[in-house]
Amino acid sequence: MSATTTPPAYDDNNVFARILRGEIPCRRVYEDEFALAFHDINPQAPVHVLVIPKGRWVSLADFSAGASAREIAGFWRAVGHVARELGIEGPGYRMLSNVGANAGQEVPHFHVHLFGGRRLGRMLPRAPEG
Repeated sequence: MSATTTPPAYDDNNVFARILRGEIPCRRVYEDEFALAFHDINPQAPVHVLVIPKGRWVSLADFSAGASAREIAGFWRAVGHVARELGIEGPGYRMLSNVGANAGQEVPHFHVHLFGGRRLGRMLPRAPEG
C-alpha cells in the first residue's frame, strides 16, 4: 500500500465483526482483550484456527499502520499463545494472512489462519524459470 492509498472502509456487518459481537456463534479456542481465536468452519488441515484482532481492521497493512503498539503486541502474543496451546508449535505449523482480492481474502477483517496437525507441503507451486 502506498502512502497515498487508503484501506477499504471497514464493514461492521462482516462475519468476524458479527462473531465478535456475539451475533454468530463460534467454536472459541482463546480470547483476551486483544484477540479472539476460533476453529474455522471449513478446516483445510486437522488444526485450522483463525485468530482475529478485536479492533476494526481490514488487513495487516491497515492493522500495522493504525493499531496501537499495545494492540499489535497483544494480538501477536495471542497468536503465539494459541499455537502453543494447540500443540502445533513443536511439530510446526503454517501461519497465513490473505490481504486483498488477489490473495483471496474473503472476509474484510484482518485475520490469521493457523494450520497444523500434519505435514502441509509447499505453499505455492514453484514459479517457472525464465
